[in-house]
Amino acid sequence: MAEEQAKSLTKLSQWDALLLESLRGSGWTDEEIIERIERGTDLPKDDSIFQFNYEDLAAFAKKEPETFRTAVREGYQIKYNTVRGIRSWIWVAFGFEPQLVLEEGQEAVLAELTPDQLARLREVLSFGWRIESDAAGAASGPYRIEPIQR
Repeated sequence: MAEEQAKSLTKLSQWDALLLESLRGSGWTDEEIIERIERGTDLPKDDSIFQFNYEDLAAFAKKEPETFRTAVREGYQIKYNTVRGIRSWIWVAFGFEPQLVLEEGQEAVLAELTPDQLARLREVLSFGWRIESDAAGAASGPYRIEPIQR
């Protein structure tokens, strides 16, 4: 059932999802995000390591206003994730930097997640990724987010 629901969610690019989550992390409500981004003026300047340019999100909102509004209000699934993108999404959305594993064939993100964070990450992850618990029965992980190997 959860997989069926995730498939029907609005799709966002990994970059647009990061932009949206960074605004939420700055304390913006969903309605503030919609109003200010659609207006396209008085956008914040990002001095983080990500150097977000919110004009990119404003251009997307102008081009696809219904998709943008639905993603903000009802949730979204990322179209295509990368291992570094997942690490960045967790960092921006949850406020901590998870561990990145870049060994060839073993690429993954390792993170301690609360049950709510885990549910949210499951919702946004693109097809082709899985989340495995490294500790049976633990309430907050650790979790390994990795591509599904075929």
